[in-house]
Amino acid sequence: MSTVLKSTETAIQRREALARGAKQQFERMIEIRTIEAVVNDLFAAGSIHGTTHLCVGQEALDVGIALALRPTDMVTATYRSHGIALALGMTPLEVMGEIMGKDVGCTDGVGGSMHLCDMSVGLLPTFAIVGAGYPVAAGAALAFQTLGQDSVALAMAGDGSTNIGAFHESLNLAAIWKLPVIFVVDNNVYGEYSRIDTTTPIEDLYLRAASFDIPGIVVDGMDVTAVEAVVRQAADRARRCEGPTLIEAKTYRFSGHSRADQAPYRPVGELESWQQRDPIKLMSEKLVNEGVLTSDQVLQITESTRESISELVAGLEALPEPEYSAMFNNVWTTEKVT
Repeated sequence: MSTVLKSTETAIQRREALARGAKQQFERMIEIRTIEAVVNDLFAAGSIHGTTHLCVGQEALDVGIALALRPTDMVTATYRSHGIALALGMTPLEVMGEIMGKDVGCTDGVGGSMHLCDMSVGLLPTFAIVGAGYPVAAGAALAFQTLGQDSVALAMAGDGSTNIGAFHESLNLAAIWKLPVIFVVDNNVYGEYSRIDTTTPIEDLYLRAASFDIPGIVVDGMDVTAVEAVVRQAADRARRCEGPTLIEAKTYRFSGHSRADQAPYRPVGELESWQQRDPIKLMSEKLVNEGVLTSDQVLQITESTRESISELVAGLEALPEPEYSAMFNNVWTTEKVT
């Protein structure tokens, strides 16, 4: 295997790197944005099978969550999960390898874009079904509570998921049993192709916490520091056995719902308005103003990341696809199969 297809850091080391400072957090956000752009191009070119859902514009939310949690905590996420996977520590090799259907991927290349997993940093297999992570996160929290562990579970899902039964059932159960779980709703304005005001009677979704008698918090999902602060607050509360918290992150999906969606349903000027609050733009400006980075260093980070990801993709493209038998690698039973 070529050197470019060998990870120099483990997922845990990459996770720990975020704690070193804002520069490392910015680098991770650039990495997420770059990989999403490359993934979009590969799907558009027909180089990858299936579909994909990008988190462009939501990088601050992913990194902020990763900063606030421990590797021993558990996270459930959606099909829009490349960003949280990378933020939590999964390597570009594992993520891109999986998306491109190569056996170096995190699930041997058989899960694809929507099914990423790395238990070493607490990322449970991601879900293609809307809201499916809510009850699983509640279940993980119940396990932590039963075992007397101080770990917490966190479920990430979009605004549309708050209208389904699993959301309400999970929050209700978590509230009654005071489970150590955090429910994060990334309100990116659109549930698939429908704007929130056409599907939901309220646009401030954190208010739904009141019906379960749990804290509801709203946060600027474009601000890494703000996201980290509220998630850490909720995690500390959960570790004190005080129960769940509902967090609504106000953010925006710069891309369409999936690779085939050009988002023609957006009102004129809406995307451009949100792009003024691009989390990468905001963080780069902050770091330059504070003297942490120069403008030239920002450009260097961006360019070097593009080069490394391009080199990685070229190496992955040269690898063969997994054998059909790979689909059974992580399937097991307690009974003898004849």
